[in-house]
Amino acid sequence: MTGFLKTLFPRRDADTAAVVRINRLRDEFKPLPDATLRTAYETANNVETVIAIAAVTAERLLGQRMFDVQLRGALALTRGSIAEMQTGEGKTLTAVPAVLWLARNRQGVHVMTVNDYLATRDAEWMGPIYRLLGLTCGSIRQGLSPVARRAAYACDITYATPNEIGFDYLRDQVALRPEDRVQRGFHSALIDEADSILIDEARIPLVIAGGEEAEGNLVLRADRLVRDFARGLDYRIEEHGRHVTLTDDGIHHAENILGCGNLFATENLEVLTTVQDALHAHALLHRDIDYLIKDGQVESIDEFKGRIAQDRRWPAGLHTAVEVKEGVALKSQGRIFGSITLENLLALYEHLCGMTGTAATQASEFGEIYNLAVEVIPPNRPMIRADYPDRVYRTKSEKHYALLDEIRAVNATGRPVLVGTASVAESEHLSWLLTDVPHNVLNARDEEREAALIALAGERGAVTISTNMAGRGTDICLGSGVAELGGLHVIGTNRHEARRIDFQLRGRAGRQGDPGTSRFFVSLEDDIVQRYGQALSGGEHFIPANQMQALATPEGVQRIVEGKNLEIRLFLRKYESSIEGQRQIVSKRRDGILLSEDLPEFDRMVALRTMDDEWSNHLSEVTELRSGIQWVAWGGRDPLHEYLRRVHAMFEEMMAGLDAEIERRIEEARENGIDPSQRGSTWTYLTTDNPFGSLTDRIRKGLVAKAKALFG
Repeated sequence: MTGFLKTLFPRRDADTAAVVRINRLRDEFKPLPDATLRTAYETANNVETVIAIAAVTAERLLGQRMFDVQLRGALALTRGSIAEMQTGEGKTLTAVPAVLWLARNRQGVHVMTVNDYLATRDAEWMGPIYRLLGLTCGSIRQGLSPVARRAAYACDITYATPNEIGFDYLRDQVALRPEDRVQRGFHSALIDEADSILIDEARIPLVIAGGEEAEGNLVLRADRLVRDFARGLDYRIEEHGRHVTLTDDGIHHAENILGCGNLFATENLEVLTTVQDALHAHALLHRDIDYLIKDGQVESIDEFKGRIAQDRRWPAGLHTAVEVKEGVALKSQGRIFGSITLENLLALYEHLCGMTGTAATQASEFGEIYNLAVEVIPPNRPMIRADYPDRVYRTKSEKHYALLDEIRAVNATGRPVLVGTASVAESEHLSWLLTDVPHNVLNARDEEREAALIALAGERGAVTISTNMAGRGTDICLGSGVAELGGLHVIGTNRHEARRIDFQLRGRAGRQGDPGTSRFFVSLEDDIVQRYGQALSGGEHFIPANQMQALATPEGVQRIVEGKNLEIRLFLRKYESSIEGQRQIVSKRRDGILLSEDLPEFDRMVALRTMDDEWSNHLSEVTELRSGIQWVAWGGRDPLHEYLRRVHAMFEEMMAGLDAEIERRIEEARENGIDPSQRGSTWTYLTTDNPFGSLTDRIRKGLVAKAKALFG
């Protein structure tokens, strides 16, 4: 525990002394003219001097004097740590001194935010500080032209979402001309909402695809097939509700209807995969919980944020299966030319640091995966919010009626209430039940109204029912007289698997020393209880004694789940490390061709297209291998070892034949008059990695039917 605390609270005494020195420097710099401040920054080689200059400039231009705790946060960032700062402490301004420190060598600093709006807002808001000190600042957003993107990346400081940076990286990786690239390298990155980007979204692959792939009618036949399946008879939903398996009856049913013979025969791999995708779509993915239909399209919902996950698709044919299930127009999956996870993208940077309101609970993961320490920064004013014990009920219905009573009781006092729900469906169900109290609903259906609804959420008598959208990145300001009534009351309708998501919701109340309260309502029917066989905290007398003995503290359950999820992520890294290493080898060789001055323009383009095609074929083969590698466990072999061996052999074979294939393609292109620059359009999107549980679970459990098919 002592070592853990040193990780969370390092250098407290040293930072206290440093803040004193910074404030002295502030007083010295304050009367200096702008030009002198700029000269002082350009010649500074001391962190404390740069922070003091930043603080003076911010106060001069924005009228905001940086708190001592913001100076502490800036010091943590310059050390390459993650600074945990509570809601309302001013993280956007805290980042500026650290950005100025990282930008001194003019190699470029990327400030990563969670959405385009914040990237644009923060660049415009903080831009005057950078410009006064002689630096350039730009931002990236969806829809920006390549020319504008290149200009933004050429700036000393660039604000953008990690997705946009990742997509630009993938597009640069398949560029046919050096001048088509927009980025200039990966030197430093400062990450806002670091837990969201480094943990929640780190495993999500970013994909660049192109061309067309015919879907055929197999997906339609598979959809009709599984619509007639019965749970327990044709399929079973496995542990934690994350994986579904066919029973013997379901297998025979599929073989008879599809007329394919042995469903597990090698030649039927596509059939088996398509049936499994259709079964996943119907049994495990639920409308208004995992996705919603908006403007005639399937839009997946980010479980951590409660928002529509822009440009995100499920892997392989699963998204198509959901589209068929819902009867909407099908989007082409396309041929994948390249892919990278955010974790591997961030590994390209020489320097990383970040900040968030909730990081301490994941400190070990930040250290193990990213080698980043977490430093907890104290609040500017003492936290006086009261967090009440959870209330536990037998059923969801009992829980909902109890929390409705609490909403009514608090609303009667005039205090505003924020209710955080787990899904669009739950938010709308509660709204339907709460007919006697005026309220607003904020969920992924109407994200456009978010700013207006949040602006009203702290007013006297306001009731806002929301998904996790209101749990991150939003400050709810108290209306006139609300503080005297007790401030905002936050109600959570479920416990999340990760404690920090609950802390984010609680953090909407009690900002900057404001009063406030919070309470979670849970039931024995909640997903986390059903998945992990334990309920959350309680103690209320109306729970039977034999059930109460099974109850654990909320953090006890969540720690177990967090540990399990960390194990999954670390295990998946082993599978991905080999393909990422191969990607870097191919990328380095491709760069050599792209930048070569010895190859004619024509030959160079053919060579680049050939490499892209060969790498795309390799990715397709690896995906197919990975989808079935768990079955080697039934033969007594180690799946990870077998996977790594085969992937290495496949890569060596591809690379060994690459030069000959390039020569063949060049001759073919010359003979047939092919223009190698006409590749056709490409597009980018995110996919959801591992949507139904860990590869370890699939390897451990597998399908009993498959084992029978293979080994009798």
